[in-house]
Amino acid sequence: MASYIDDGQPVGSKQLAQDAGLDISSATIRNVMCGLEKKGLVIAPHTSAGRIPTEQGLRLFVDSLLEVQPIEEKLIEQLQQQLDPDMEVNELVNNASQLVSEMTQMAGVVSVPKHTHAKLRHIEFLPLPERRILAIMVTNKKDVQNKVLHLDREYSADELQHAANFLNQQFTGQDVHQIRESLLKELDNSRQAVDNVMKVVVEVADKALSNDDINQPEFIVQGETNLVRYNKNTDRKQLQHLFEIFDRKREMLGLFDRCVHSDGVKIFIGHEAGFEGFGDCSVITAPYSIGGNSVGVLGVIGPARMNYDKVIPVVEITAKLLGDALKQ
Repeated sequence: MASYIDDGQPVGSKQLAQDAGLDISSATIRNVMCGLEKKGLVIAPHTSAGRIPTEQGLRLFVDSLLEVQPIEEKLIEQLQQQLDPDMEVNELVNNASQLVSEMTQMAGVVSVPKHTHAKLRHIEFLPLPERRILAIMVTNKKDVQNKVLHLDREYSADELQHAANFLNQQFTGQDVHQIRESLLKELDNSRQAVDNVMKVVVEVADKALSNDDINQPEFIVQGETNLVRYNKNTDRKQLQHLFEIFDRKREMLGLFDRCVHSDGVKIFIGHEAGFEGFGDCSVITAPYSIGGNSVGVLGVIGPARMNYDKVIPVVEITAKLLGDALKQ
């Protein structure tokens, strides 16, 4: 397995005998490999070539034979320094994706935290030309979201300041989506009695606090080009399919949704990930949590012949440290 992981080439009986250091004839090894091939654990890609493990064979190896290597304390300390709790959420997530990519030399993927209960901390509205407004909203402790609102009329700076003051005074600390629902309900119940200031509040808050683009799960990918190095001998169409997966966010997020509430590391080998054209690639993921609640997933995408023993602990510890940094 070590030889195949190193270069991705089929391994013959003679090489196996040398690598294992066992006093066994090549003929005996060939018989064993034939037995493994009949069980679907290895396959010969060419008539006279050696064998490579199938997805089923890699799964057996990962589940039954793998010995995970511990991470050095020095490396953990370096990770903690890179994941500074004083950073904003997006910067932390971006750093985590870059770190796992650099450490594994694969593509690092991290989903942006899902804040199912985003609480308003502060909001500002700035007028823009052409009936547009820039809404700057701070939720929870340090999540900053900027959103350009397209409205039906121009709003003055004074109108927007009064609207922001009202929202900050009345709703700070409350759930963002509940605020919007409360305002719309009040408008429906007393449409005739609502004054101009309140109308402005409802009109701009309806757009600023809508579900569109707010708290929608996304993910950040770093190091996609690393995959080219592993796929030099692979059909270009497969590599193209792989890069298309990064663009099809819905599929990637669907996989992460399967992992966000999982207990620890999840490993998807080849077609187990559920992606068409994924081929001989694997995904390793681990959820990260804030206050005991899973809010996102960190992972790597790389060749199925990756060093699982080294990659798994990197994914696991980085996810834990990301959650710790976000919690603080």
